[in-house]
Amino acid sequence: MGGYFGAVSSRDIIADVFYGTDYHSHLGTRRGGMAAYAEDVGLQRDIHNIQNSPFRTKFEKIFDEMHGNSAIGCISDSDPQPLLFRSRLGAYAISATGAINNSEELIEKYLSEGGGHLSAMTSGKINMVELVAAIINQFDSFEKGIRFVQSVIDGSITIIILKEGGNIIAARDRLGRLPLLVGRDSDGYCVSFESFAYQKLGYEDEKELGPGEIVEISPEGIICLSPAGEEMRICSFLWSYYGYSTACYEGVNVEFMRYRNGEIMAEHDKQVGNAKDIDYVAGVPDSGTPHAIGYANNSHVPFARPFIKYTPTWSRSFTPAKQTERNKVAKMKQMPVHDLIKDKKLLFVDDSIVRGTQLRETVDFLYSNGAKEVHMRSACPPIMYGCKYLNFSRATSDLELITRSTILELEGEDGFKYLEEYSDASTERGKSLRRTICEKLNFASLEFQSLEGVIKAIGIEPCKLCTYCWNGKE
Repeated sequence: MGGYFGAVSSRDIIADVFYGTDYHSHLGTRRGGMAAYAEDVGLQRDIHNIQNSPFRTKFEKIFDEMHGNSAIGCISDSDPQPLLFRSRLGAYAISATGAINNSEELIEKYLSEGGGHLSAMTSGKINMVELVAAIINQFDSFEKGIRFVQSVIDGSITIIILKEGGNIIAARDRLGRLPLLVGRDSDGYCVSFESFAYQKLGYEDEKELGPGEIVEISPEGIICLSPAGEEMRICSFLWSYYGYSTACYEGVNVEFMRYRNGEIMAEHDKQVGNAKDIDYVAGVPDSGTPHAIGYANNSHVPFARPFIKYTPTWSRSFTPAKQTERNKVAKMKQMPVHDLIKDKKLLFVDDSIVRGTQLRETVDFLYSNGAKEVHMRSACPPIMYGCKYLNFSRATSDLELITRSTILELEGEDGFKYLEEYSDASTERGKSLRRTICEKLNFASLEFQSLEGVIKAIGIEPCKLCTYCWNGKE
């Protein structure tokens, strides 16, 4: 995943873009970058590795290094960006977020002739942003180039371009899988993934770009270069996990959706008689917490925090190279509240269950501190497919998913013909999947939110939601 923020104004805008980009730090942990334009120096750019240090600390000197009335910033979990280019379209900086699954095909089909080349990163991988720019550069306008890129990629791509001269071009991906919003203040405009990022900086909502919409923004106004399409597939997982609690997408607040989602799960448990006599409901911190609050509110079981993450020295995810070290760090962050654990029946709600490795460590930690039972609820349906549009699950193979690997154990590859049955808790296959994962991860019970439940919690038309990771439907 990744997040982006840009602004163009009649005043120096570096502070706004610095803080606006920093407000997207929950969306990526690998790279941070900013680019700016000023008449006296032209385009400027700075990129840092933020794996073990927050964006803010790596860019704290940016006010001495960069200035301008327009700028863009990006937090990325993948490629270094923004990148600078000089082409037939002029000089510009570009950031892009999404996923391209057919990069080799695109290179062979559109870039192999004429002696063109792309720089390779470690292991020969091509920077997605550079590939996007190389294709755009073959056209005589940004609009035509962006529309062509959106039409030929397998995946999705949202693009922000800072032109030499200071205007910003913003393009939401063709099916609107990620949001792109525009804010306005008295001096100009901004574009952002998260609405709260610009609201905290004094901007007001101006518009939310539609699927595939392309606009050019200057301090004076917004020009539509290409109108929005009719079809939308915004990522449902934004509300379940990735989105920040104060954000709104398509008019639906993230925190409110999570409360409603938890309430729906609790209502289902009451109807089928699951997990009785629970002492406390808790969230797997931090994104599971609001789902758990909704569950507790509906079930009338007290909400509690049986363990707390220690954040003064580990304020962000620290990811050593070795899995054993990652597990050790995860354990060291978890600080138990013994009075809320010992001899208690606990029900935890997590935002999702992808591989389950860290969740098993958490459950073992709770039992080692005296928990009597640990029940688990997933705030989304069983993940059956690795995301090919936003790469949120980071799975290199579907078999890395605990659902798929469990089905393979139970029934071999033939089991993959029955993924819909395995997703459904009322079927024998569905019950078998849940029972086996319980045994693997040491849960007293396990249930997943249903697809119908999560759609109801979001509250927008099902045809506008991407649910690929749960049901494989594009």
